[in-house]
Formats: sequence, C-alpha cells, structure tokens
Amino acid sequence: MNEPEHTPHLPPPSLWPIGFAVGIALILVGLVLSYIVAVVGVAIAVAFGFVWAKDLTRPVRAPAPEVEPESRRLTRGGPPAEGDAMPVMEEEEIASYSRNTFLSAATLGLGAAIGGLITVPVLGFAVLPSFVGQEEQDVELGPIDDFPEGKFVIATYLEDETVGEVTRRTMFIRNNGRTADGLPSFTTLYSRCAHLGCPVQPNGLLDEAGKKTVGDHKVELTPVLVTGFGCPCHGGQYDTEGNRIAGPPVRALDRAEFSIKDGKLFLGKFFSVAQVEGAGARARIYKYGRQVPGVHVDGPSAWLYPIEVPR
Repeated sequence: MNEPEHTPHLPPPSLWPIGFAVGIALILVGLVLSYIVAVVGVAIAVAFGFVWAKDLTRPVRAPAPEVEPESRRLTRGGPPAEGDAMPVMEEEEIASYSRNTFLSAATLGLGAAIGGLITVPVLGFAVLPSFVGQEEQDVELGPIDDFPEGKFVIATYLEDETVGEVTRRTMFIRNNGRTADGLPSFTTLYSRCAHLGCPVQPNGLLDEAGKKTVGDHKVELTPVLVTGFGCPCHGGQYDTEGNRIAGPPVRALDRAEFSIKDGKLFLGKFFSVAQVEGAGARARIYKYGRQVPGVHVDGPSAWLYPIEVPR
C-alpha cells in the first residue's frame, strides 16, 4: 500500500518583500537626489511592509477550529457498546498558534531589530553630513565707499581661509544706490555659469590701476567697465542683470544676499535666479533656493531635476 507523500509546509511565494525592498531603495536614493522620490519610497515601503506583515501573521490571527469532544457510554464488564457515550470531558484550551509559527515570528522580529540597529547608524554617518554643518558664513567685502554707485567691481575672496584656494569666490558687485523705500541696493552676481559652472568673464575693461585689497578676508576689489558677461567654455552670454541672453545656460546667474553693517558690505547666503525684470534698484528678482548649474528652477522643467543637497 502506497503511503501518501508528505511535503513540508512552506509559505506560498510572495511579492511583498520585493516591493518593500524597492521602497527602501527609493528612500535611500531620494535622500541624495530628491525628497519627492524619498516620500514615494516611504509610501511604497509602508504599504508593502504592512501587507507583508499581515501575510506573515495570518496563521496567528486565524481563529482556532472548533473540535467536537468524543463521547462514549461506559459499560461494565466489556468494551463500550456502540452508541454508548464516554463521560463528557471538560474542553481544553486550544493553542492559537504553533511553536513553529512563534519561533518564525520571533526570528523575523529579532532580525528586523538587529538590522535596524546596524542600518540606522550607518545611514546616519553616510547621509547626515550632507545635510548638517553646511551653513554659509557672512563674508565682509569692505566699506561701501569702495563700491561707486552705478559701477561694477569684481570682488575675489576666500570663503574659508582654512581650506584654501578651493574656496575662492569671485563676485560681480554693483552699487545701485537706494530703492524707492530708501534702502540700499546692490547687485551681487556669482561668477559661475548657470550652464556647467565655468567661470564667467566680464565683457569690458578692467581698471588694474584701481585694484586694492581690503578687509580681514583680504578681498581683492577691481573696478571694471561692464557691458555684459560671457562664458568662455560654451558661449553663454548674460546681460548686466545676469539674465541669459544667448547660449546654453538654463537660467540667470546666481546671486548672494547682502547686508550692511557699520558701513561695510557683507555677502550672505547664495540663491538661484530664474530671471530678472527691470534693472538696478528697481529690478524684480525671481528668487529660488540655490541649485547646481544646468538645473531649471521654474516651470515644468524644474520637476525633472533632483533637489540640491544643502551646502
């Protein structure tokens, strides 16, 4: 007589772990590239993780089957007669889950806890440095008297002297006088092309005789007669407000915030500009968070680019 073949009880194949892994991967990628991708990853990971956990705990949550107690009648001097009932025994509590199910759930929970303890610190050390401790410091460019009204001055300085030449910055500064509200106005253009970051050059004559070095940051100030700005790498051209007028750049030149303290000009946080309407003190600047060169900051095209990691 052939005995029935016994096969081990295995859980059916599931796609929930794959979806959960995809969500975790999107979270990690999104932390570097785009917060939108990270949010989508969180949603996918939570959804698939919930369904996966629900699927794994199904045997535990299933109601215990009802078992009818065996009943027979006791007889003296012989085996129980057919139809006679044994004394009714008190029903015993039926286990809601087996030992194998408990051990499997405990193993998965312990593995998840160990994985979290290992993964979270690693992610913290790998990702957090890109988001913290990157604040920009105000840089003194010298007395505002060194910036004649209506004229451009090239300001070159080291943003961090302890790091060295790699932090050298060049700005095109113009004193616009006063706004309609009586506040000082300065045009502060960053000399990095909005195409690929090449150094932009002023289209005009430098006044080498008027060059000077001022301030604790040893800022070099060079007067220049500017008719516009050009990129020597790929031919990008900008007007005196930093607007792109020709070539491949996708937006206007970046700018820096400024402040006046004790009669001195300070540069602050950098920001990106889509375009500028008007000129000088009456200019209307379309300001956005700072982005890397080649990235659109407005319109539908801006959604196609990742979020810039703070610096």
